[in-house]
Amino acid sequence: MKLNDFINVMDGIAPRELAMDWDNPGLLIGTEKQDIKKVLVALDCSMATAKEAVEWGADLMLTHHPVFFRAVKRILPDDPETAAPYILLRNGIGLFAAHTNLDAADGGVNDCLAGVFSLENVEKLPPEGLGRIGTLPKDMTFGELARLSEKELNTRVRITGDVNARIHRLAMIGGGGAEELFDAKSAGADAYITGEMKHHLAIQAEFIGLNVIEAGHYETERIVLPRLIERLQREANDVQYRLTLSESPCLRGI
Repeated sequence: MKLNDFINVMDGIAPRELAMDWDNPGLLIGTEKQDIKKVLVALDCSMATAKEAVEWGADLMLTHHPVFFRAVKRILPDDPETAAPYILLRNGIGLFAAHTNLDAADGGVNDCLAGVFSLENVEKLPPEGLGRIGTLPKDMTFGELARLSEKELNTRVRITGDVNARIHRLAMIGGGGAEELFDAKSAGADAYITGEMKHHLAIQAEFIGLNVIEAGHYETERIVLPRLIERLQREANDVQYRLTLSESPCLRGI
């Protein structure tokens, strides 16, 4: 399969026009004319996943996070920012990213996250449409929701709010969605789940009366990868896909 044809499939799954202005999705390394037979799927292009791509014989790495968000003046093997893409370049492996466009897309990160909690009447969280908001199939306390989050996402959470509060309407953005807590409150959410929360925003969440769960950047986004592979296997089935075996949360408890 030509990489250009694969890109067309990905643009159908996660249209790049859905991406935020500051984002950098799309083809980051490689040429659209190259043939691809094996695609490694991961959240990040890290040293571990880049080496795995080489060892597995991948032609392309498909990641959620772009490895470059700004102009890069040099790509060096001893630079923390460029060491991993340097490995891909040296081995002729392409790199394609689908980031906030995959967050916002139908069936993307936040639809998968909503599915974890079996949300009903799911809508896109205004105004940007990255997140999702819906109703729980059965009301529960905020403490029960926090424990459910740990179980379903295989994570340890941090919370701000009242553990005894009744939760009916739930909003969420996987990954770094701290700033959108005000959108969640405006949309009528009783609780908000995201991957990362900033200290000063947690204080403000408490002030406005929004119960917030910080469930981990990695844990709230990785759930999309198996679903993405399933869809790619249907729409670009002449390519072999592998969910990375070498990736784990870069921040974890001990």
